[in-house]
Amino acid sequence: MERRGSSRLFFMDIQYLLVLSTCPDETVASRIARQLVEEKLAACVNRLTPVRSTYSWKGRIEDEPEVLLIIKTTAARYGELELRLKALHPYEVPEIIALPIVRGSGSYLEWLAAETRSPDGGKPETGK
Repeated sequence: MERRGSSRLFFMDIQYLLVLSTCPDETVASRIARQLVEEKLAACVNRLTPVRSTYSWKGRIEDEPEVLLIIKTTAARYGELELRLKALHPYEVPEIIALPIVRGSGSYLEWLAAETRSPDGGKPETGK
């Protein structure tokens, strides 16, 4: 039985994203965060430490301290951000998970778009 309206959020035009990624330590996390902001792939990156991650890797259960990055970007910049994050990251398979920002302060989202403006100096990237 189909529920009407249940998939509404999945079809809306997502313009802004929170991207999650874990790093092995503060040094790596700080370097990646700064690089993403300097390159205007992210407007802001929060570093949460310590977090503890339990996961399966190559047949073993691992339990390690990590630093969680919360990266604010636009949907339009996501592809470039993902490629850059993979290039900067020391993990063989880095965690890169994008979550839509469904609502937020208008002035904050305008700032986020302005700070992730494409390098060619064009209009802010908003995913439209």
